[in-house]
Amino acid sequence: MDRKHCLVTGANRGLGLELVRQLLGRHCHVVATCRQPGKATALNTLAGEHPGRLHVLPLDVADPRSRAELVRELPLVTDEESLHLLINNAGVLRGAERFGQVVPADLDASFHTNAAGPFLLTQALAPRLAEGGVVANISSEVGSIGLRQEFRTPSYAIGKAAQNMATSLLAQALSTRHVTVVALHPGWVRTDMGGQNAALSVEESAAGLLHVIDRLTPDDSGSFLDWQGQSLPW
Repeated sequence: MDRKHCLVTGANRGLGLELVRQLLGRHCHVVATCRQPGKATALNTLAGEHPGRLHVLPLDVADPRSRAELVRELPLVTDEESLHLLINNAGVLRGAERFGQVVPADLDASFHTNAAGPFLLTQALAPRLAEGGVVANISSEVGSIGLRQEFRTPSYAIGKAAQNMATSLLAQALSTRHVTVVALHPGWVRTDMGGQNAALSVEESAAGLLHVIDRLTPDDSGSFLDWQGQSLPW
């Protein structure tokens, strides 16, 4: 399936940046977003290396005005009406949380960035999604209720569990357009979020995720899969 026009959020570093790099390697046209494009040195370097195929736009996925501005700007940077692949990668993690000390602000930030933001962005971009396209929400096994056996990163876990529900709902809403919507666990990746002791490099995780996306069928819509295509419990 041709997915040459793609949009990746949270693309200034880590997994998002590597996904952009690998999509460009596949000769895709990519719109990459981040909160502060002026500070996204690596992403802007890539844009310079791929003129006309990589456009960098500002987006704070948790901000309604920022989402609306992105939707307005998209037609100005690409002449393609349809978006074949949307990767909702932007996320936030508050580490070192302890029970009894979890604060409302961290829960709010996680919900708005990890769950509500991707849901509302997908809703806003729905008219541009190509029939047969894919929405890939980068989730985490930490958001799996079935796998939880310890108290860990509660704000992040709650936000990702909510994002998983958003994935299921979006799959239902977009089924008539034959758009496949999935939640993808990227594995434990060596990024600023995952830490340097993580098992996977960003290159391995991104390659695995794109391979899973390549193999998706409409029957997979609403699924929760890992970077190797294995199903995960909700």
